[in-house]
Amino acid sequence: MEFGFLHEDETFRTEARTWLAAHAPGASDRRTWERTLGKAGWIGLGWPATGYGNRTATLTQQVAWAEEYARSPAPPRSGHIGENLLAPTLIAHGTEEQKHRFLPPVAAGDELWCQGYSEPGAGSDLAGVRTTAVREPHGPHYRVTGQKIWTSLAHEADWCFVLARTEPGSRRHHGLTFLLVPMDQPGRIEVRPIRQMTGTSDFNEVFFDGAHARVEHVVGAEGDGWRVAMSLLGFERGVSTLAQQIGFAEELANVVRTAVRTGAADDPDVRARLVRQWAELRTMRWNALRTLGGSGDAGAASAAKLLWAGWHQRLGELAMLVRGAAGTVGPADWSPAAPYGLDAAQHLFLFSRADTIYGGSDQIQRTIIAERVLGLPRQPKGAV
Repeated sequence: MEFGFLHEDETFRTEARTWLAAHAPGASDRRTWERTLGKAGWIGLGWPATGYGNRTATLTQQVAWAEEYARSPAPPRSGHIGENLLAPTLIAHGTEEQKHRFLPPVAAGDELWCQGYSEPGAGSDLAGVRTTAVREPHGPHYRVTGQKIWTSLAHEADWCFVLARTEPGSRRHHGLTFLLVPMDQPGRIEVRPIRQMTGTSDFNEVFFDGAHARVEHVVGAEGDGWRVAMSLLGFERGVSTLAQQIGFAEELANVVRTAVRTGAADDPDVRARLVRQWAELRTMRWNALRTLGGSGDAGAASAAKLLWAGWHQRLGELAMLVRGAAGTVGPADWSPAAPYGLDAAQHLFLFSRADTIYGGSDQIQRTIIAERVLGLPRQPKGAV
């Protein structure tokens, strides 16, 4: 039994592993899979038990579920944004009407969400948001106009939570509002997939042209969007970090096997780098367990992001090194209609190039640590 996990946690882990072994193989349609998870009560384990259709679990049991899911053949989740980002935000800041409207469909796997934060001119510097939301003088809606980018799963989502500027002439974090916007608005919302180096399109551009958002779907108060948005980002890292590390461990094991097969492991420098990757991954796991359930201060979250992003990027580089010259030969067709043809090492290398950018770039994380933890002078911000 690992440090931090009790007997009842391991019993819960066994239940999760058994259920996943029975239901995950062959699950390919992601929306159907979300409904399968919801019907069994596996969505919303960390929410309070207040009639939203979820079962509850302790923090360590949530970790056990996330780790077993990562080890299983289950497909990537489509509902994690609604479950792990929107739901805790509504529980903390939403009205009772909003909770009872939106949480049950998330728990059932019936409604999928995407996150409308980043923009072409407001990525790491989120306070530079330019998307506007104008309230109709005598109507029930705001009209949302602007562009979001790097929006994960927008092509599948039913709803988007959008950070928009509702106060004309406002700057930085002032005058922002957190809105819940339905995506099914032909002519008012356009989604354009962004093709990546891997040939896949996990991200999207989203264009809003007077899209409707109901007044009662403002989370918090008008103009209070920055506080709500920052609260949501606090939920972005937590239990999922430990599950992420299970995937990292499997990738590292694949790199080690390739190094042995190709003979690269005979090189003492390669062996030293492999050992370092293993040791750093174990350190990240123990640190995540140590801080589990803590306050989640900005410095700790930023330090964790710096650690895993750099680690994963170095693993991608090492994967290509041990693959040898064959790793430089790409597929003939990287079109979205083809199976891409990238091997595991190539995909890991190409995808991990973005690790130090998305979710807050390394430079932004270091600025947060410098200003909020070390108390260094604040970096001057440009005007919007």
